Amino acid sequence: MQIAMIGLGRMGANMTTRLLEGGHKVLAFDLSEEAVAKAKSGGADGALSLEEVAQKLEPPRLAWVMVPAGDPVETTVAKLGDLFEKGDIIIDGGNSNYNDTLRRGDKLAERGIAYVDVGVSGGVWGLKEGYGMMVGGDDEAVGRIRPILETLAPAPNKGWGHMGPRGAGHFVKMVHNGIEYGMMQAYAEGFAILKAKQPFDLDLHQVAEAWRFGTVIRSWLLDLTARALDDDAGLADIAPWVDDSGEGRWTVKEAIDLGVPAPVISEALYARFRSRRDDNFADKLLAAMRHQFGGHAVKEE
Repeated sequence: MQIAMIGLGRMGANMTTRLLEGGHKVLAFDLSEEAVAKAKSGGADGALSLEEVAQKLEPPRLAWVMVPAGDPVETTVAKLGDLFEKGDIIIDGGNSNYNDTLRRGDKLAERGIAYVDVGVSGGVWGLKEGYGMMVGGDDEAVGRIRPILETLAPAPNKGWGHMGPRGAGHFVKMVHNGIEYGMMQAYAEGFAILKAKQPFDLDLHQVAEAWRFGTVIRSWLLDLTARALDDDAGLADIAPWVDDSGEGRWTVKEAIDLGVPAPVISEALYARFRSRRDDNFADKLLAAMRHQFGGHAVKEE
């Protein structure tokens, strides 16, 4: 099965590599010709336009869109929708709002084109560890892309699941990211308390390493926290500015609409807003964690 990977940012490029290593044929496209050339050097075929993508793919076509949420997804999916035909599949692997996914999918369905939403987690570590994936779409379309999902996942039967109809994948990923906000905030606040206890002069990296094994709070986020503290225990080069991708906001809004109490996730979101005004260690560590798992840029001091 040949798949077109649309968007060769860090995650798209790594996913392309993992698919190639798994024996899949990949047609790579990006606005950057340099990124396409690099993918070709790794074994992929290349295209320099979406029109060329449509021409090179054999029907039924399959394209995985890995571009930033918002206008880039909107424009790319609309263009592919004009170029693709009945029986083709378009996958949105970005952090799109599930309401936009429903709207786009309804429009594509009018032409007989299936739209599958895949919330992807794994960040810069996905190439090595595999990607966690939350999939939404009809049974037939998801069944057709199953070999792709099994290759990208940590194992064919682990780390991914068909969550439900179209929109369900992005909805579950939205809540996943909201939970992530809360977990990160708890770690950041805890380490800030440890750092503030000056009489003990605690080695925060040592604490993180001790907590990583056998404790109730061990996790991958804690592993990455230990890594960040090993690189720079005082986080002197990182500004306490914590960005947000938007999914935390959507999660809080959904909680309000559904009448579901979500004080931890809500406060974690507000803490990120506050970070852009104050200067404290907890926010430095939050920024460092985001950089560790997702390669997100940090603001230097």
